[in-house]
Amino acid sequence: MTDATALFVVSEYGYWGEECIDPLETLEDAGVEVTIATPSGGPPEIDDRSIDPETVGEETAERVQERHEADQRLRDPEAIADVHAEDFDAVVFPGGHGTEWDINQDHHARGALRTILEGEGKALVVCHAVGILAFARDSHGAFVANGRRVTGFPNDWEEDIVDDRDLLPDGRKLPYWVEDEVTTAGADWDADAGADTDVIVDGDLITGRGPESSRAAAETLLEELGQ
Repeated sequence: MTDATALFVVSEYGYWGEECIDPLETLEDAGVEVTIATPSGGPPEIDDRSIDPETVGEETAERVQERHEADQRLRDPEAIADVHAEDFDAVVFPGGHGTEWDINQDHHARGALRTILEGEGKALVVCHAVGILAFARDSHGAFVANGRRVTGFPNDWEEDIVDDRDLLPDGRKLPYWVEDEVTTAGADWDADAGADTDVIVDGDLITGRGPESSRAAAETLLEELGQ
């Protein structure tokens, strides 16, 4: 196929750097034309922990922060209401806890997911953004998660981050746990917390477990697109 196009839908409440930048670089290196959008059109915020050298390593922290600050599309994104998923070959939803407050709850983002899955495109959803599957519905009113085999940020990992009141290190209360919500919505949750990478393809939906899986998930997307 000719060079593909992809829409990245990125959180303004804290995206995980590696889960956006790794797929962005991977797709661009393969010639995919990328557009970036946020719910309001304001610049996305990056989760500080995802650029903390003690958390992600110096190389990843430096590379991710440099791209976050230098990429004009991240500094001045489109508003998701102003773009149309049907114009793209793929829609990518990077993760991060911030997605729980905006992306997963945004009806334009959910509409973009529905449009791409019911059309001719592919969707890649990573980590906490997988929670959108528990809120998005298809054109018949069923949850997008229902009946799909997926991976995402597992409860076992969340337990190591939040306290006994579900408070994150920055003091925000986690509104829901991704695994719980997606499972309740009818998904076949199959996250392998012990594997180096974890990517699942279910029809036109590709899900990735977390940061370490984000590049592999993007490579899988390229394969599915025939790039």
